[in-house]
Amino acid sequence: QVHVVDSGGGSVQAGGSLRLSCVASGFTYRGYSMGWFRQAPGKEREGVAGRDRDGTTRYADSVKGRFTISQDNAKNTLYLEMNSLKPEDTAMYYCAAGGPTYCSIGDCLNPRNFEYWGQGTQVTVSS
Repeated sequence: QVHVVDSGGGSVQAGGSLRLSCVASGFTYRGYSMGWFRQAPGKEREGVAGRDRDGTTRYADSVKGRFTISQDNAKNTLYLEMNSLKPEDTAMYYCAAGGPTYCSIGDCLNPRNFEYWGQGTQVTVSS
């Protein structure tokens, strides 16, 4: 059975930082990309950052230079380091696995391309 567990959300002031974590188990996820997505109330789920098996990363324009996606294979954990947070970053953040093999070929920021999802972790940034 596949499990994707994301955590690390919280409430911070604008300019602050948070680190989200995601542990995926129950399938051979190393052959596929993983990613972080977010959904604000009344809005569609959008891609934030994706990373494939070769370490190629993709970022939404709105987070480039502020967010960093990384993976610790020894711990089977995916991270999203978020710096210089803005109120518009407020959303439920989801980890996803089972995405395109290569981000250079498939769209690692399209939620429709990912098969397994975490339950979400809330990030709230106040001004």
